[in-house]
Amino acid sequence: MQLIVISGLAGSGKSIALTVLEDSGYYCVDNLPANLLREVTLYFKKSDYLHVAVSIDARSRKTLPLFPQQLADLKQQEIDIRLLFLEAKTDTLVKRFSETRRRHPLSDDHLTLLECIQLEREKLAEVKDLAHCIDTSDLSANSFRTWVRDFINLDRSRLTLLFQSFGFKHGIPLDADIVFDVRCLPNPNYEEQLKSLTGVDDAVIEYLSGHVDVNRMFEDIRRFIDDWLPCFIRDNRNYLTVAIGCTGGRHRSVYFAARLAEYFTKKNQVLVRHRELNF
Repeated sequence: MQLIVISGLAGSGKSIALTVLEDSGYYCVDNLPANLLREVTLYFKKSDYLHVAVSIDARSRKTLPLFPQQLADLKQQEIDIRLLFLEAKTDTLVKRFSETRRRHPLSDDHLTLLECIQLEREKLAEVKDLAHCIDTSDLSANSFRTWVRDFINLDRSRLTLLFQSFGFKHGIPLDADIVFDVRCLPNPNYEEQLKSLTGVDDAVIEYLSGHVDVNRMFEDIRRFIDDWLPCFIRDNRNYLTVAIGCTGGRHRSVYFAARLAEYFTKKNQVLVRHRELNF
């Protein structure tokens, strides 16, 4: 049996994720109290359900402290358990609540929306530490759906190495474990014939790969990951997100993320994402 637990901040996309899972054949339960996770999961297992997804978040805040123990108990039951935590920047969440005109689940007569979001982050911090995180701040709905599908198709027994390109002018991804800055390298954006292209186009690849500093930077980053990846694996991590940033997130960072993914795919389970290109 495979169980996917979706958690995260209100407004970060949990409903979309559950819809993707339901369309993929999962039996979905929204807003499950954390103290019922073990009982409900074992019921589904005895009933021969093979794919189940549940959403647990701050709406069940009274029982959230029980979640880690419930999870530990289930891991003894031969169940493939995957945790996905969704988050977004505070200003993005505020905008989404403003557009939908919905109340925050933790709202009352004494807390502002910003205070609710901060309180929610605090209450879910322990859950986040156990999960694979996706920052949905700058994702289109279609890209987000693709990322969720990628998540459910991963081999859970192996660490997943995720390379993500981004633009510093749009902010550092919240889900990054390691961040590299390649803004010091030659910028194709200043070359008229390359400006409209991206780091996956042949002309940009040829331009960047022809610079000594670019290749030197690649080797330094590649060597760092090669050297330290075994330590992350020994730490029982299931996911490691390496973010590479340039100014706009369309040329240099994309080139590096794609090139690193190509190298590490030979011996690791790898995903590559280009945030500013929305794929």
